[in-house]
Formats: sequence, structure tokens, C-alpha cells
Amino acid sequence: MNLANEAAVEAALSHLTALLGKNEEIIRFQQLQKRVEENETLQELEEEIKAAQKDAVQFAHYGKPEAEREALKEADRLTKEFDQHPLVVAYREQLYEANDILQHLTTMIQKEVNAAIEADEASEDSAN
Repeated sequence: MNLANEAAVEAALSHLTALLGKNEEIIRFQQLQKRVEENETLQELEEEIKAAQKDAVQFAHYGKPEAEREALKEADRLTKEFDQHPLVVAYREQLYEANDILQHLTTMIQKEVNAAIEADEASEDSAN
């Protein structure tokens, strides 16, 4: 790829990034992501889940299967509570929406690139 093409690709990428930053689905996703990251209840649940998982590993290491089972049960309960939190549910739904947009965009770019490569190969073949 020559320098002119690299500059054009960089410019197109910057433009695309700016457009994505203005997309309301992407904006909503980013807002929800920030709210999830800053939510104290969710942070506490994460810490409790990690602690219960750590306890389970330690109980397994020391041959305490009943305590390990209880710690795993607690970790599962906390994980379920985390997963069902309305903010997490909304975040995951928005994540799917944002992912769909990016997947669609990626597919479109891939088709365009493949078409350009095929056109270049066809023009090289006809020139030879």
C-alpha cells in the first residue's frame, strides 16, 4: 500500500470513528457502560463474587468439599443477582445492539475491500 492510500485509509477511519461516536446506539452503550462501572452496588457484588470464588478454591485446596460447595453456591447466587440487576440487563442489551452495528459495518467494509482486491487482480490479469 502506498503512502497516498495509507493517508486515505487513515482519513476514512477517522471519519468512520467520528460517525460511530455520534451514533445514538453507540452513545447509549457508552453511557450504560459508564453507569455500570460507577455503580457501587455492582462493584460490591463483583468483589463478593471474587471472594466467594477465592474461598471455593482455597477450600478445594485444603480438601473441604462441603465448604467448597457452599462457597460455589454463594458465588452462583451472587452472580445471578449481578446478572439480573436492571443496569446489567440494559447494558447487555445495548451491547448486543452496538455489536450488531459494528458487525454490519465490518461486513460492509469487508465486501468493499474484497471487491477492490478482485478489481485490482482483474485489471492486473488483463494487463498481462
